Amino acid sequence: MLLPMLFLLLLPAKSMASDLSSVLEVQQYNRAIHIMAMLLIGFGFLMVFVKKYGRSALTATFLLVSVSLPLYFFINSLEIFSESKGEIELLILAEFAAASLLIAAGAVLGRLKMFQYIILGLLFIPFYMLNEWIIVENGLDLMKGMIADTGGSIVIHAYGALFGLGVAMSMTTKKELEKPIEADATSDRYSLLGSMVLWVFWPSFCAALVPAEAIPHTVVNVFLALSGSTLITYISSISLRGKINAADIANAALAGGVAIGSTCDYATHSGAILIGVIAGAVSTFGFARIQSKQQRAFRSVDTCGVTNLHGIPGIIGGLAAIIIVDGLNVSSQLSAIFITIVSALIFGFVSGKIISIFGRRQEAYVDAEEFEDAED
Repeated sequence: MLLPMLFLLLLPAKSMASDLSSVLEVQQYNRAIHIMAMLLIGFGFLMVFVKKYGRSALTATFLLVSVSLPLYFFINSLEIFSESKGEIELLILAEFAAASLLIAAGAVLGRLKMFQYIILGLLFIPFYMLNEWIIVENGLDLMKGMIADTGGSIVIHAYGALFGLGVAMSMTTKKELEKPIEADATSDRYSLLGSMVLWVFWPSFCAALVPAEAIPHTVVNVFLALSGSTLITYISSISLRGKINAADIANAALAGGVAIGSTCDYATHSGAILIGVIAGAVSTFGFARIQSKQQRAFRSVDTCGVTNLHGIPGIIGGLAAIIIVDGLNVSSQLSAIFITIVSALIFGFVSGKIISIFGRRQEAYVDAEEFEDAED
């Protein structure tokens, strides 16, 4: 270890800067691979909880990621929203967009034809990039000061969830409202596996683009927030339902990772645990008590409960920054949350109307309509 350090000290300043840049890119590459595992394995298996829709859920995940990455690169190359970035950094930003898209797709999972997931991706990514440009890069000069959203509580999680809710509101049929979403022991086990993969790699998601010196604190904060939400989910699930509910554990346990995103590099360790506990409790309550009422109120089905896992915890995370982050412009932070909510719902609703032009499934939540040798 000492010899490489001495070697670097003997290098010219320009060469040292180049070598340091290469090391940082390699580190970003490693985190990019972790995020890809989250996208394909984590999100993919989390969504196989629907009993007879497992093959479709995994295939849809493949297609959504495969649409979002090249489309994000292509739009970025046009420099419509921002200047070009380094390739690995751009890959990570594209992965963030893919994560938000998968969240949105979770709201209508099982109710789209397979090619309609591709259409959803083609519509979602430009809208996502527009919101990202406005909020993160102050594209319209609406943010008058510093905002905090390092790990994307607002821009990634809340936006994806509310966009998906908008799509669901404009696409859910009466027949789909009445059809139950079935799960069994096997589908629940796979969903829990997906949740655990997301849990393991979530720190890489939040720390993907933070400065090197902030990575250790960020990583610890994310794990602490996830621990807080997992423990409170268990307690809340038993308190609200009488027994443990597998869907609560698979989903609400992750709410701490969602909520800590905005302040993952700012919060104290105790603050991170508290954020995780609050987010997990609210998320579990949402799954146990609010989701059915939400369905009746909005006349729409949120298949994966993304409102309660990503939407509300994402907003909680954005609001927590007002208390935690010194120098934050409160007005700008609130504006970022408001713009994200409004734009996601509007663009999601419009996208749902466009997608519905391309037809409807005959039967929701079954592989058999599009897969060979699948059971009805």
